[in-house]
Amino acid sequence: MLTDIEIAQSAKMKPIAEIAAELGISDSELVRYGDYKAKVRLSVCDRLKDRKNGKLVLVTAINPTPAGEGKTTVSIGLAQALKKVGKNPVLALREPSLGPVFGVKGGAAGGGYSQVVPMEDINLHFTGDMHAITAANNLLSAMLDNHLTQGNALNIDERRIVFPRVLDLNDRVLRNVIIGLGGKANGVPREEHFTITVASEIMAILCLSTDLNDLKEKLGSILVAYTRDNKPVFARDLKAEGAMALLLKDALEPNLVQSLENVPAFVHGGPFANIAHGCNSINATRTALKLGDYCVTEAGFGSDLGAEKFLDIKCRIADLKPDTVVIVATCRSFKYNGGIKKEDLKTPNVEALKVGSENLRAHIANIKAFGITPIVAINRFYADTDEEIAAVAAVCESENVPYSVAEVFAKGGEGGIDLANKVIEVCEASDDAPLCFSYDLNAPVKEKIEALCKRVYGADGAVFDAEAEKNLKEIDELGFNNFYICVAKTQYSLSDDMKKLCRPKGFKINVKRIRILAGAKFLVVLTGEIMTMPGLPKVPAAENIDISDDGTIVGLF
Repeated sequence: MLTDIEIAQSAKMKPIAEIAAELGISDSELVRYGDYKAKVRLSVCDRLKDRKNGKLVLVTAINPTPAGEGKTTVSIGLAQALKKVGKNPVLALREPSLGPVFGVKGGAAGGGYSQVVPMEDINLHFTGDMHAITAANNLLSAMLDNHLTQGNALNIDERRIVFPRVLDLNDRVLRNVIIGLGGKANGVPREEHFTITVASEIMAILCLSTDLNDLKEKLGSILVAYTRDNKPVFARDLKAEGAMALLLKDALEPNLVQSLENVPAFVHGGPFANIAHGCNSINATRTALKLGDYCVTEAGFGSDLGAEKFLDIKCRIADLKPDTVVIVATCRSFKYNGGIKKEDLKTPNVEALKVGSENLRAHIANIKAFGITPIVAINRFYADTDEEIAAVAAVCESENVPYSVAEVFAKGGEGGIDLANKVIEVCEASDDAPLCFSYDLNAPVKEKIEALCKRVYGADGAVFDAEAEKNLKEIDELGFNNFYICVAKTQYSLSDDMKKLCRPKGFKINVKRIRILAGAKFLVVLTGEIMTMPGLPKVPAAENIDISDDGTIVGLF
């Protein structure tokens, strides 16, 4: 079989203006970035505000293997299958980060015959959104350090600066650095920290803002530091929000591309679900819901991460409710959760698969707890045996949930027709009952965290380190108790320990510290050994990526 990039490079794409026209988007509402990608004006959603929303389908997964289970691939394949059965689907996905592209996991444009294209552009610089977010973030940091150098009129305590710089690459040496060395002309020396761009508060704000005024207000509310007399300092105190919004004005508009089978796709915003909220932008999702009769979207990793944040955070803010949630499951992840090593996952092992099936049962229970009927998509890989597929299907039957074997990687939309029909059936039977959220937004912060730990992760509760207890006191003093909870934890386990696979019992979540993202109205709960700036593996994917003399990109998956 051809590689992903070879398939993508042979795709017969339509001009993006034609894709837009099929959706009812006029040429004046389009900002083209070449022939095959474009920005869509925010005015489109305003123009269509009275149009009825289409059905909303959220795609999530079980706890993955290190290589991922094909959640984005299934999302794209499902949308292509919906088109084949006569529906008008629109995709709403996240943008890839350069960190995984050059690291180990790869990009986020799907795979095989279920990809969004132009794949190389989407996985690399695309329309520049990531760079705009990086620039806006680091402009605020530069203005903060300049304020310290120019006399520090706000009396900022340089030991209590809480807003980090960012870079959209995996670069572990930047996690903890000293800046301002070399004498007075080079600024005030202090400790600094870098996170990856997709974990930036600016990324979260971009994804949650609906227009420029909303964006500017949220940017101004970013907590950057404390004064020496313990008063908070916000971005608006540095008069930074206007310039930051200017850098982000184009990035706020959703990006329009297409799938290999010419399904329209909004690819916009890219927060990781293990260290951020893991959902694409509200603007992209809302626009897709107005333009299609089915919007297929995804949230990073499993129901314990991206889906929980989609439902508990994004749905509350944007007043959304999915009509169904598709849980992507694979035989190899069942075996991985059943204790089989990564290098042995291609070997048939029904007994290990049965042990690992408890992981799927946990994710099914999570989605049902929100009041949504889930569907399991068994994403078939070439090494899967019929016996293994039957064992996964038996788990779905015992849980009384619809399921379908998806072969969208190898067959595109044709391999997802049964899944599409199951999705249509469940969506048409969905009701308007409100979501059953994991926690009361106005409950005490500790109570909200405990509720998430018990209901979603299956933990016995949470243990708070001394720094986290100090953070809780600060949150209370600042009046931020009604903020959303955004837990940062490993994607490989329902717990905060990546080695506790399957469906662990008798554990507590270890809360190390809590970051206040006042602009996004998040409390980021850092647990276990989670890192917000990843590192490269021993053999990074970057070693195999190249460009030939004629400009052809090679090695990109």
